[in-house]
Amino acid sequence: MTPPPGLPALDAPRAALRAALLAHEPADAAEARDRDAMLALVTSEPSCFARTTFAPGHFTGSVFIFSAASGRVLLHHHRRLGRWLQMGGHDEGESDPAATALREGREESGLADLVLLSPSILDVDVHPIPPSPSRGEEAHSHFDVRYAAVTRSASSARADAAESLGLEWLPLEEAALRMGEPGARRALAKAARLLGTPF
Repeated sequence: MTPPPGLPALDAPRAALRAALLAHEPADAAEARDRDAMLALVTSEPSCFARTTFAPGHFTGSVFIFSAASGRVLLHHHRRLGRWLQMGGHDEGESDPAATALREGREESGLADLVLLSPSILDVDVHPIPPSPSRGEEAHSHFDVRYAAVTRSASSARADAAESLGLEWLPLEEAALRMGEPGARRALAKAARLLGTPF
């Protein structure tokens, strides 16, 4: 893959992510800042996918899962963070946030039939993660690349007890309220447009 003029050559996974980020149109100033931070990280840090990269952090992949039948979105009550979140997590050798997002989505929801609504990035968000001394993790940031997926087997969803205190299918407004952060509302609104549902 030939890099755009003026940009350095990268290994194939980083070049692919940089191209996807450059193609992504931020919805607001906050998302634009986060996309620029991601572009800086993917360009400057060869280990940007590794969960042991703490300064400033590393890429993660996450996915908002929607029921094809009801249009509701599936959130899980994150065990360690104590918050309602979309499915997602760390790279495990994929070096591809979309692949990471789908794997994490399947593992954390028990849904094997997830299909991305679009191969393009839905949303980007950089957020702080507290230290975890028991895991040997310093405080750092997750550079979260977000996607949207759909399932036709919503009733088969099962929580991963190691990761979640529970799962719930929610209307989009309720999901936005439970997540309680502007980036989540922004991402849900984008997904609603892909689904052709009001929000």
